[in-house]
Amino acid sequence: MAAAQGRLSDGTGGMDDEDGEDRGGNRSAPLPFRAAVDALRTARLRPQIEVEPTPAPQRLAPFAYALEAAVVDGDEDLADGRLVLLHDPDGHEAWRGAFRLVTLIRAELESEMAVDPLLPEVCWSWLTGALQARGLTYGEPSGTVTRASSHYFGGLSERPAASQIEIRASWTPREGLGGVPDTAAHLAAWSDLLAQVAGLPPAGPGDASVVTLPQRRGPQTR
Repeated sequence: MAAAQGRLSDGTGGMDDEDGEDRGGNRSAPLPFRAAVDALRTARLRPQIEVEPTPAPQRLAPFAYALEAAVVDGDEDLADGRLVLLHDPDGHEAWRGAFRLVTLIRAELESEMAVDPLLPEVCWSWLTGALQARGLTYGEPSGTVTRASSHYFGGLSERPAASQIEIRASWTPREGLGGVPDTAAHLAAWSDLLAQVAGLPPAGPGDASVVTLPQRRGPQTR
């Protein structure tokens, strides 16, 4: 299994900010943030999940660390996502803490599944269930579950209609000894969610209660 890797930055912004490069500020990252990042870097994930460095978007917090991942079967991507760790040493009123985790996860769906009226609630329960299954305490969860459909016309009319599910969420991890949250466990829970959205079977006996996503669209060639 591959160890998680990522980029350390002194600032962050929205999940869609693709131009977020390291600012190269002179301020040193505080020890709790460095410890949280070290735990993320050494976390072990199931082999189907490939993790790559990604620039941390800017402007949401003084310090940020970003990961992006894809669930891969051979040369085919089943789902992809991004996880950003934010840190404000002075604390953040909206977070009710000094750390925040922000995620974006996407996967293709069969059109029949995309129109299921219960799909958003089910997907949100997968997120909270993944955290609870790891015994994690967290606060102030918020997010959206979005279904989108694409229909092709003209020169693209031969392509079949496509449907996608997108989960955007954030939550405040409970801080432990030294003010450091168990970021490795949160990353493991996030990878559980990513694998579940991709339609992978449970990773082991302890995950037997996980319900995989039915009627997924076939794997997308990378």
